[in-house]
Amino acid sequence: MNFTAEWISYDSTNAFSALAIDYLHQRTTLQPFYKHSASLEGVGGAIEERKLFSTDRTALVAALKTQYAQITTSEKVKSNIEKLADNKTFTVCTAHQPNLFTGYLYFIYKIVHAIKLSDELSAAYPQYHFVPVYYMGSEDNDLEELNHIYLNGEKLTWETNQTGAVGRMSTKGLDSFIDRISGELSVLEHGQQLAELLKTCYCQSSSVQEGTLKFVNSLFENYGLLVLIADNRALKKEMTSVFEDDLLQHTPAAIVKQTAGQLAKHYHAQVNPRDINLFYMKDGIRERIIKTGDQFEINNTGIRFSRNEILNELHGYPERFSPNVVLRGLFQETILPNVAFIGGGSEVAYWLELKEMFAHYNVPYPVLILRNSFLIVEQKMTRLMEKLQLSAEDIFKDEALLLNNIIKARSTLQLTLEKETAQLADFYDHLRSVTNRVDITLTQHVSALEAKSVKALKNLEKKMLRAEKNKYDAITAQLRKLKSALFPNNTLQERVENILPYYARYGKSFIDMLYEHAPTFDKKFGVLREA
Repeated sequence: MNFTAEWISYDSTNAFSALAIDYLHQRTTLQPFYKHSASLEGVGGAIEERKLFSTDRTALVAALKTQYAQITTSEKVKSNIEKLADNKTFTVCTAHQPNLFTGYLYFIYKIVHAIKLSDELSAAYPQYHFVPVYYMGSEDNDLEELNHIYLNGEKLTWETNQTGAVGRMSTKGLDSFIDRISGELSVLEHGQQLAELLKTCYCQSSSVQEGTLKFVNSLFENYGLLVLIADNRALKKEMTSVFEDDLLQHTPAAIVKQTAGQLAKHYHAQVNPRDINLFYMKDGIRERIIKTGDQFEINNTGIRFSRNEILNELHGYPERFSPNVVLRGLFQETILPNVAFIGGGSEVAYWLELKEMFAHYNVPYPVLILRNSFLIVEQKMTRLMEKLQLSAEDIFKDEALLLNNIIKARSTLQLTLEKETAQLADFYDHLRSVTNRVDITLTQHVSALEAKSVKALKNLEKKMLRAEKNKYDAITAQLRKLKSALFPNNTLQERVENILPYYARYGKSFIDMLYEHAPTFDKKFGVLREA
């Protein structure tokens, strides 16, 4: 396996929001909304701030040890867990829900980015340790978003009637789902091994979050990645004062609404906070908590609490309270000694709304880093790009525009018409000089004749191009094949495809290749072409 990287600007992909692009360029309009620059110096500032915050490392290490107690993992993972007890150890974190079999490729890219940055920081600051962490958003209840993968263009869905937090769901029924996909993957070099790995990780686990922990660990244990399932009583207990403030005073909503309003002057606000930003989670439900008068209702259920009852519930069973997007990041940064958070464009967008809330609760705000993005161009498609003479930047352009460019590059028509157009301009310039000597008012008439002639020539060019396109049916088909392979569902590959076919073909060397090419702070979009 031999991939080479070409780097293009995020702007030229036309696939990222204005906010994401502006954050990459650290535009002045966004500077009030983050604390530290996305740079080595920015992380240095975050480290100094984090050193002043008292993280409950004992609870964190205990939670991780409990998680990993029944899992076979690497010595590097075990060592990193132990290192977290040391106040000279910091984390680099990324977060995502437990999508089935990791879901989209960008899930993998985020984790690789966190690992690569941790290694770079360890080299830059040898007096400290840096540990990569995948924070699993296992409490998400959006099953329709998490229960499927795309394989060879087909959407495959795990059908289950379970409700509540997806991470807590049973893995029952996944064995037949794995059998369905293993038929397609087993013909590849590492496909059979992958199918067995999926069965071991998921079918021998009691829950989706346990299966995800095992699978992600199997992919990244050699790099020392820690997977944290924050759905934990002891970790939630650290947030009880914030959760109580949210329930009774609605402080997070007030702060974030104000910041979101300021951000909305320039960009679309990603998050609109609710008065209460907590879910109640118990016995297969995860529903919003809504305050009605003096009562606290659990949405879509008959469960109600008085003020005293819900406070007793919170302090007695903190694990039953689940933060939404407004409070999740604050929870993450409270329980982890974190200095950098790696997220996608939408994640960065909502984190920019949270800085003042972090300041209010005296929790250090991390360096925000936009995750890496790649386009994987396998050997057949690399050959096709070369045949069509397309650059890495070209393939992001509109298909019709690309086709026109290809035809023009291979045709003498364009050169001929350019010559004729130039000759036409010379002719009318000469005609104007002649008419000017006779009657200067005739100049306007000559210009009108010229415009009419140029328009006729342009119409002729369009017709001739159309005729030439018909001669290039094979090129048209090849271009469409290339675009559909690299941009499934007319969007970025990383937002559709899953790691399984790549792992089945290349094994763990695929992850090693991503690590090798992954940048940390130098933000360019990577086009990885197989030779």
